[in-house]
Amino acid sequence: MNTPNRSPHPFVPPRDVSRDAALRSLFEEPVSPKPEPPARTGRRLSLAALAMALAGAAAGLVLILQPPILPLRNPVPAPAPVVDKPAAVAPMPPAAREITGSGFVTAPQKTLVFSKYEGQLVRVAVATGDLVSAGDVLVVLDDATARSTLDQALLDRQKAELQAKAAALDLSQTTTSLSRTKNLALRDAATRQALEEAQTAMLKAENALAQARQSIDSADLAIRVAQERVDALTVRAPFAGTVTRLDAHVGDSVLSRSDSVRESQSLLALTDMTDLVIDADVAERQIAGLVPGLAGQAVLDGFPDRPFAVTVRRLSPVASAEKGTLSLRLSLSNPPAGIRPNMAARIRLFLNDTGDRLP
Repeated sequence: MNTPNRSPHPFVPPRDVSRDAALRSLFEEPVSPKPEPPARTGRRLSLAALAMALAGAAAGLVLILQPPILPLRNPVPAPAPVVDKPAAVAPMPPAAREITGSGFVTAPQKTLVFSKYEGQLVRVAVATGDLVSAGDVLVVLDDATARSTLDQALLDRQKAELQAKAAALDLSQTTTSLSRTKNLALRDAATRQALEEAQTAMLKAENALAQARQSIDSADLAIRVAQERVDALTVRAPFAGTVTRLDAHVGDSVLSRSDSVRESQSLLALTDMTDLVIDADVAERQIAGLVPGLAGQAVLDGFPDRPFAVTVRRLSPVASAEKGTLSLRLSLSNPPAGIRPNMAARIRLFLNDTGDRLP
């Protein structure tokens, strides 16, 4: 009995399957049946599959509607790979090379002239803008009371001199009388009482002479006081300068200095124009390196094309809390001719690269 040939594959196709189907089945792997999932899990998987299908359809629609991307004529090179480096310290900002500010021309030596005593103006010897020297007459006042006081002091001195002369003569007589009485007393020709009376008379004459001399001294003092008041009626320049303001007019009644200061009634203003400075303000943030002797440049609004050199003379010991500035005074070197007080000025003080003063 012949034994049929066994196929190498375990699966044997049925007799009613065609030859092609049998050949295909040789390369197919057997599929094991999957267990049925629970009804709820199958529902969730169906929803997820539906969502994925919708997302795929949307992506395909976008790809269809999107215009084609043309190649770039000059393609952008890919960025260089980033290499980690240690963090660098930020450099400090460069120090300021100059300090700027603004201010005004000022005359350090200036004064308002007042009359020490009251009186009436009888002469004004100057005009605004006049140059005067120290001791020159500015104005002259008249005060009858002051002059009469001086005359009375002079008369009192003459009276004291006459009294002193009389006292000196009386002292001379009493001294002679005492000497004669002593001689008589030595010869028992004068009593002891007469000798004592002569001594008392001489002492009185000495006291009278001393009082007369004190009266002379008092008269001299009264004369000096009265003369000083009369001399003060002639107001003189305290220093050489320029009359920058004149408020005095002939015929005006002038108050004493204490009253005039209170009422702000000066006679005139005197200014020394030979030593002018600039008082300027600079911002607090600019004061690093600001020291006396620092050089710079200034320009006046009245002479914008004529800058000149300046040097810091003095710094204010305190800053201004209201303005946030520091005040300084600068000396001028060869300023323009015609410079005047109260002119506006702009300053620049030069520093080196490190913010220090230049040599």
